[in-house]
Amino acid sequence: MIWDPATAAPVSPERPVVVVGGGPVGMTAAAALAAEGLPVALVELSPEPRPDWRASTFHAATLELLETIGITDRMHAEGLVVPTYQFRDRRDGLIAQFDFRLLADETRFPYRLQLNQQHLVRMLAERLQRDERVRLLFGTRLTGLDITADGARLQLSSPAGERELLASYVIGADGPRSTVRGELGVGFEGFTYPERFAITSTSVDLQELLPDLGHVNYVADPQEWLFILRTPESWRVVWPVPEDLSADEASAPERLQSQLQRVAPYEPGYPVIDHQLYNVHQRVAAAFRVGPVLLAGDAAHINSPVGGVGLNSGIHDAMDAARRLGRIAAAAGHGLPDRGVDIEAELATYDRVRRTVAVEYVQADTQRNTDRLRETDEAVRRSHQDDMRAIAADPERARAYIRRVSLLESVQRFGVGTPPAELELEEAR
Repeated sequence: MIWDPATAAPVSPERPVVVVGGGPVGMTAAAALAAEGLPVALVELSPEPRPDWRASTFHAATLELLETIGITDRMHAEGLVVPTYQFRDRRDGLIAQFDFRLLADETRFPYRLQLNQQHLVRMLAERLQRDERVRLLFGTRLTGLDITADGARLQLSSPAGERELLASYVIGADGPRSTVRGELGVGFEGFTYPERFAITSTSVDLQELLPDLGHVNYVADPQEWLFILRTPESWRVVWPVPEDLSADEASAPERLQSQLQRVAPYEPGYPVIDHQLYNVHQRVAAAFRVGPVLLAGDAAHINSPVGGVGLNSGIHDAMDAARRLGRIAAAAGHGLPDRGVDIEAELATYDRVRRTVAVEYVQADTQRNTDRLRETDEAVRRSHQDDMRAIAADPERARAYIRRVSLLESVQRFGVGTPPAELELEEAR
């Protein structure tokens, strides 16, 4: 059946906005929708908020968005403010350092905030549990999704049994293996890197062993590049794992110890407090919206973690979707469908803008970052080094560079949730 915006069911407690996925993007979407005054049901397979350590960077543009839902004070209380980051070479040491404080006149957050993503999930889950507009359906699996003329019908399964849930709109934020995306039949275009990435956390302070090390470091090397960063709990090191190495071999304690000792010798031996091995992809959904269903975060786009923008872009998706659905619901609630809110235009703009950002910024930048770290041609490596030094040495070029990597550029270009008519005017200028 074809969904028709002219007969779309208004958002109501009987037909809430349903968010599928309780990770940081889904939780942000639910909190932003609740802040818009909308009833929300969040469906999450895990029986409790997920303790995933993977992403840990929040950029300036993302903090500005999260500030609007009143969560950044808690994030700062537990997080680590990092105003600079380094581009290094494993052989040659420090190549260039970039300072986000160059953006102090553009944003209240001229830095990266390092905070493991599970803490944002926990903070938002605690808030949503107290919000009468929100139903948290943990331990619940989405088994089917049908688009109807006036909304969507979700089939759910939990230890309590099978049930059906009607929705006015759906936000699929259920990760790279998205059931929502699969039910919609939307392709996931792109590729998977032949190597996997290992992320290992240790309580040893690497700056005591490498005094000139920054809190966030991208380390180029043709044999084994590294990504080294500090979080409040630990130091984390990411490295590529050869495709011919089994998961057991790659995760063996003696190998992890050897890898960490190569970063910096530490005679007592490194305690490993967390280790994950995962496949890395560069993929974008063929569409970010089908009828009343929107895809967000990893359900819509996944990328190399080099640059720390995947989670951030997903949060931008969530905020964009919530703002558009808030406008749609407000117009319908006032009985004013002609109040300047064109449902089809709002949802189509979400699809176009968020997919453009994913392709032109997230995918393009993370691929370039990853290629730069693993470059094997010596002349090209030297050229990369020269480029990075030149950018860092020129305040205007450095400013433009960090504006882009902090996602401020994409937000300045497209906004987040900008009404279609306003965006058209901006783009026409």
